[in-house]
Amino acid sequence: MKKALLFFGLLASTAYAQDCSKLFISEYVEGWSNNKALEIYNPTNQAIDLSEYFVARYSNGSASATVANAVQLSGMVQPHDVFVASLDKQDPAGSGQEAPLWDSLIARTDGFFSPVYNTSNAFYWNGNDAVMLAKGTLPASASANVTTSVGFEIIDIFGKIGEDPGDAWTTTAPYNTGLGVGVTEDHSLIRKSTVLKGVTAQVTVFNALAEYDSIPAVTYMMDGNGDTIVSGNGTPILFGNWFSLGEHECDCNSLSTDAKIQAEILVYPNPSLDGMVYIKGAVDIREVQVLNALGQLVGRTTNTTNPNMAIKLGTDRGVYIVRLIDQTGAVTTKRVVVK
Repeated sequence: MKKALLFFGLLASTAYAQDCSKLFISEYVEGWSNNKALEIYNPTNQAIDLSEYFVARYSNGSASATVANAVQLSGMVQPHDVFVASLDKQDPAGSGQEAPLWDSLIARTDGFFSPVYNTSNAFYWNGNDAVMLAKGTLPASASANVTTSVGFEIIDIFGKIGEDPGDAWTTTAPYNTGLGVGVTEDHSLIRKSTVLKGVTAQVTVFNALAEYDSIPAVTYMMDGNGDTIVSGNGTPILFGNWFSLGEHECDCNSLSTDAKIQAEILVYPNPSLDGMVYIKGAVDIREVQVLNALGQLVGRTTNTTNPNMAIKLGTDRGVYIVRLIDQTGAVTTKRVVVK
């Protein structure tokens, strides 16, 4: 108990991060099998060396984490860019607990971590584990508490440390009792563009949807008519719903004059509950293209000086990319979530 109290005191002492000044988690992936990933966003104007940071997992309501529950990161994340860190399961011959990541997730990954569970179980979350991004150098001892790391500083926390919500955190308060719909198990959670910094203090309750949009991590492949595509034996074909990995929309991004003008074009509601969205300020837009989570063009419409448009994205839940092409040929992209 004393260790837990000390830890939460450290949480409170680091709760003063300035907006857009430090890294934070921009997407959390808890997919089927070993498909686990974190997208880390750099809101600053400087490249950041991730070797100065680590990820720690607080399993099943644990109030503390050791070096065995953590992993030191590596790689660089460029200004206003992201780094996708995934569980290191790349052997196509793997099975059971060693099953490989799906190819589509591997293709979007910048760095792989925690290949051996008994050495580091940091990336083996299951929708009910708190995950911390911290700055510091992990001690050599596997049994050492991560808070003893050299230069320890909490950068961001996903979930609530010390709380076991059962299978997942849900949509209904107090979000940890199983009431409502689970949003962290078998889901990807995308940080809202209005979030400008990480969570650096212990939360009273973890309401995932306050800062994230939640979408299924796996969904069915659909054809151009919106019908499910099936394999030769009649089984629906699944694909990883992580088209949004690799880029992050954030209000921290510095906008040029042209970009500010483009930003005045509003695509709403986002997220959409029925796949219908509206475009406000589209008077100079000559064409709108809609791409699904596979990057396939699923819709196109032209515009004739109408400042307000209505378009149907699709009913399949997930992320869609709306490409807005103006009269000069310049392209603005907007990401829209259908829930």
